Amino acid sequence: MSNFSTDAVRAGIESDQQYGAITPPLYLTTNYSFAGFNEKREFDYCRSGNPTRQTLEQALTTLEQGAGATITSSGMAAVSLPLQLVKPGDRVIVPHDCYGGSYRLFSTLAAKGHFELEFIDQNDEKQLKAAFARKPALIWIETPSNPLLRIVDVEKISTLAKQQQCLVVVDNTFLSPAFQKPLTLGADIVIHSTTKYINGHSDVVGGAVISKDKTLADELAWWANCLGITGAPFDSFLTLRGLRTLPVRIKQHQQNTDTLVDFLQSSSQVSTIYYPGLKSHPGHEIAKRQQSGFGGIVSFELDGNVEDVAVFVESLNIFSLAESLGGVESLVCHPATMTHAAMDEAARQTAGISQTLIRLSVGIEDEQDLVNDLQQAFAQVEFQRNEKLLRAVI
Repeated sequence: MSNFSTDAVRAGIESDQQYGAITPPLYLTTNYSFAGFNEKREFDYCRSGNPTRQTLEQALTTLEQGAGATITSSGMAAVSLPLQLVKPGDRVIVPHDCYGGSYRLFSTLAAKGHFELEFIDQNDEKQLKAAFARKPALIWIETPSNPLLRIVDVEKISTLAKQQQCLVVVDNTFLSPAFQKPLTLGADIVIHSTTKYINGHSDVVGGAVISKDKTLADELAWWANCLGITGAPFDSFLTLRGLRTLPVRIKQHQQNTDTLVDFLQSSSQVSTIYYPGLKSHPGHEIAKRQQSGFGGIVSFELDGNVEDVAVFVESLNIFSLAESLGGVESLVCHPATMTHAAMDEAARQTAGISQTLIRLSVGIEDEQDLVNDLQQAFAQVEFQRNEKLLRAVI
């Protein structure tokens, strides 16, 4: 068995049987001819199957050590796909601090009667025990969580779930298979927004659902075809190209993030840092055990108010104010008004998402340039505060 970096780089290489192309060709055709009457070839229609998409599916299956994968048209399509496995009356357990888009989907489908829904703090032993006592059909795990980077023990929850014949789904978007492999920890299904680290260049929207069991993988593929949420060939082609550089990109993301976390720790304008790589993080030991890296996302509380946050993000020159994450470029996000705006204020408070919380997706630019950018933005916040105080005195 090859190492991760080799598998990622070599995915689909030299697979072309017609011309010997090193890079697998892009198949844009929508349909395929039959060999004869009632003689279907491997592919018949693009929604159902496509060679380019299949190559990406095989690559992610290998990298996640699964049995089969389905590439979807978006990350939210990937989130919605495992939910087809539950029926009205089934109970679904999800994190109280999950991604805002996932929260909106779970809540809306539950309100329509698709399933019973329960939000819990999955690190709370009492809540977890009570939730499993109600015999859920599916538990959704997001670790590290978005945006507070809480860590959940996948192996522990998977063991508890198996006792109840409960499916375990893990959103692995924040780490990618480069840093975490939930299927090896006991999960049944792992999902990704491939828009993020797997593609890595902020130019393709997509998702992936990888299963540990072949029967489950086939069922999910059937549902994806039925619903028409499979990914487009060109998007799969670009994502596969991005995947080949994931091993080297993720190392630089990690190195830059370590440097920025060190800087944030030295800043008097930061009250709290949320990063599993810190020994002070409550999930640090679990993260060390189930991850091979701590990732390129760090969140922190600015010691001030929402007006200070606005000054800070608007003063940044390298970090772009935008949603999404995992691209080569550095981004800054204000979760309360951006990624988690779909949650009502009460839900955000329960999840711990304050108005002064800032999330950084650390890119692969020069690390000192990134530090300098944060430093000058903090200086601008301090300058604006002093100006306000001076005006008040005058």
